[in-house]
Parts: sequence; C-alpha cells; structure tokens
Amino acid sequence: MAETRIDRRFAELKAQGKKAFVAYVTAGDPDAETSLKIVKGLPKAGADVIELGMPFSDPMADGPAIQASGKRALDAGATMVKTLDLVRAFRAEDADTPIVLMGYYNPIYIYGVERFLADAKDAGVDGLIVVDLPPEEDDELCIPAMEAGINFIRLATPTTDEKRLPAVLANTSGFVYYVSITGITGSASAQADVVGHAVQRLKAQTDLPVAVGFGIKTADMARDMAGVADGAVVGSALVSCVEATLDDNGKATADTVDKVLALAGELAGGAHAA
Repeated sequence: MAETRIDRRFAELKAQGKKAFVAYVTAGDPDAETSLKIVKGLPKAGADVIELGMPFSDPMADGPAIQASGKRALDAGATMVKTLDLVRAFRAEDADTPIVLMGYYNPIYIYGVERFLADAKDAGVDGLIVVDLPPEEDDELCIPAMEAGINFIRLATPTTDEKRLPAVLANTSGFVYYVSITGITGSASAQADVVGHAVQRLKAQTDLPVAVGFGIKTADMARDMAGVADGAVVGSALVSCVEATLDDNGKATADTVDKVLALAGELAGGAHAA
C-alpha cells in the first residue's frame, strides 16, 4: 500500500533520532466541543500520533478510566458519525498529524464496513486499531482497510508466542502496538528491561516501528518505555485527567482543555527525552 501519514511520521522521527509520543483520548469526551479542542491542541503539546477512541458500550480490553470516558462520550451524544466529523474538523487545520481510530468492531460493523472505510478515509483517518478482530478475521476489515489506504495496526502482547507472532504481524502496517502488560488499560506498570526484550523479539520479525502502551502514567515512564521501543502510547492518564477536571455535574470546566494538554506536554517531553 502507498505511504501513509503514519509511515511518514515514524520515518521523520527516526531521521531526527527521536521517539514517538502517541496520545490517546476518547472521541467526544466529555463533550464534542471540548473533545475537539483537546484533539486540536495535542500536536502543539507534542503528540506525534493521535489515537482516538471510538466510544463503545462494552470496551472489554479497557480499564475503568477509559470505560468511564467512553460512557461520558456516549452520554453526551457521541456516535460514529460525530467521531468522523471530529477527525474532519481536525484535518481542516492539520494535514500532517496521523490519526488512528482505536476501539472495537461492533460500531464499525453496525455502520457498515465499506461505508465506514470510505467515510474514514474521506475524513482523514490514517489507521485503525480494532482490538477484538484476530488475524483469522483479516478479510472482515483488515484487508479492506489496507486496500482503502488505511493502516491496520495490530496489538502484540506478552502472551503472543513464537507460533502466533507471524500471524499477528502478517497484515499489520503503520506500526506494531506492543501491550506491555497482561491485563486491561491503565492497570499495572511494566518494567522497561522486560519490555525491551519483548520489543527486540518483535523487531527480529518485522521492520515496522514498535510503540509500547498500557500502564504508562508519567513522563519518566514514557521516557523509559520509549527508550526501549520506537514510541510510547499513553491513554488512561490523559482520560483520567479529563475526568479530574470536570465539575460536579460531569461537565467540562474552564481548566479542562489546558490541564489535559499540559499533561500531554509532560508525557511528550518524557517520550522525546528517550
């Protein structure tokens, strides 16, 4: 497939000797307007790639923080159409920062795969991470996405053994997302030396960049994880920051956007210092 924004961004960072900071926020959290302001501000805060969570009622791989963010977004009226509208509005001002939609297959299936891929490409989506579609189902979404020019990014985990790994990597593009822990997002923290060994095992079988996520909460952790990989992914810490700024009615405050972007800046500084 043709070169994508994701390919270009990782190549640029490699040429500069820098590691990537990948920032995850949930689309529409805590409301559409605030969410767009956060997403628009992430590149200036240091995000090299933006992962946008597609709100879903049953996010089985996600911990309490991201589950809560999805519920806030859904309660505020988030839909797949509005998620794509958010990407479109972002793209009107930023033609370069890669955007990856992350989530589950159900909302895409309901939307319709062909329609979804056409609309996502038109809106400016660069990649997909769909955590509940295994390689055995590549014909369902992965192959059509690649044919549409959208990277399909797969997750590898500590339990992905040598027998399974080739299947996981077979149709992956853009980058490989290494899940640093066994468990859900925002839970335990990983050890950099252990993750480093795992990343090397991946790199022995793929030329793709490897970004490490799950359990990274601080700038120091982002630095340590980016130091043994090509980048660090942070999600739960950012969506927890959103939640911490809301008023008693769960509404955004005057501080919400600035505080989330300030934390993103700290985390980016950590990853970029690796």
